[in-house]
Amino acid sequence: MPGPRAELARLRAVLTVFFALDGFVFAGWVVRIPDIKEQTGASASALGLALLGVSAGAVVTMTLTGRLCRRYGSHPVTVVCAVLLSLSVALPPLTHSAPALGAVLLVFGAAYGGINVAFNSAAVDLVAALRRPIMPSFHAAFSLGGMVGAGLGGLVAGSLSPVAHLTGLTVVGLLVTLAAGRVLLRCPVPAPPDRAPHQGEEPRRPVRRTRVLVVTFGLIALCTAYGEGAMADWGALHLKQDLHASPGLAAAGYSCFALAMTLGRLTGTALLERLGRTRTVVAGGTVAAAGMVLGSLAPSVWAALFGFAVTGLGLANIFPVAVERAGALGGPGGVATASTLGYGGMLLGPPAIGFMADWFSLPAALTSVAVLAAIAVLIALATRRAAAPA
Repeated sequence: MPGPRAELARLRAVLTVFFALDGFVFAGWVVRIPDIKEQTGASASALGLALLGVSAGAVVTMTLTGRLCRRYGSHPVTVVCAVLLSLSVALPPLTHSAPALGAVLLVFGAAYGGINVAFNSAAVDLVAALRRPIMPSFHAAFSLGGMVGAGLGGLVAGSLSPVAHLTGLTVVGLLVTLAAGRVLLRCPVPAPPDRAPHQGEEPRRPVRRTRVLVVTFGLIALCTAYGEGAMADWGALHLKQDLHASPGLAAAGYSCFALAMTLGRLTGTALLERLGRTRTVVAGGTVAAAGMVLGSLAPSVWAALFGFAVTGLGLANIFPVAVERAGALGGPGGVATASTLGYGGMLLGPPAIGFMADWFSLPAALTSVAVLAAIAVLIALATRRAAAPA
């Protein structure tokens, strides 16, 4: 049975803290990558291979974390992964070679992937108990945490060494985990009456149709996360190289995208309550496709920046909806599947854009973001009846 309203509110608050902490810690690491590259003496290609450690660790761990959540519960797994994430972020500045960096990033990536599956699984349970589509609010907290982490990292980069900065993140992460983790571990996993299993009853394995739907939502997550990865790695270069923007204005491209995505997620619950899941995905994918066509093909910097912002607004709530529906259908395993596919899309975006830019041009390559957003719309429309929540 669902807990009292105050208990559910407490659970929502503490999960929001963990989402924000994850974004804060990850962004803090990202802004120090140039310093770590210089410290290790790695070439661009060697650094790229080392950075794959984050991706490899995350993808491998996501499936395993789904099983751990089913066995031990998503709340304990969230706390353990938060501890590992906080400890492992201090390791990269201690390395002095690309292979060593890649090895510690495997650990960091494993913790990052694990906590993403664990707290999304916990959030799915809370969404079901509250019967409100609040998933975007958690992802908004992640985005806000990332913006604060990146901003703070930029401010201290000139005065603090990577060791001091990332060790500080470890201390902050452990203190937040200590405080929030105690609350989370005391919160029982909520379940609405019609989904609560009978005592002693083992949860049934998803039937084949359910697995197909989970993979379908994972593909929607992949299509939209592709755009996030592409924007993070290629947006600034497009503005500078193709539209001759100044370095500062070029750097603002991803900021416009990220800020718009954060604002979109902050209003996501109200949008979902008004439109429903399918129409939100369809509207968001359509807006994102139109925005990215403008952003990639616009002849002026300001029009491109506007297009990037529109793209961020459109993509904002699609990934949270996809993960929430996959979790509602398949439990932690569903979250793991959708997260793995989504993260794969984020990894696929940057190299795919690079290859297409070599074959055609960077503006033409960036239109692939619009194409995949449109594909997400088509998938949502094609499965809208089968994927409707019970």
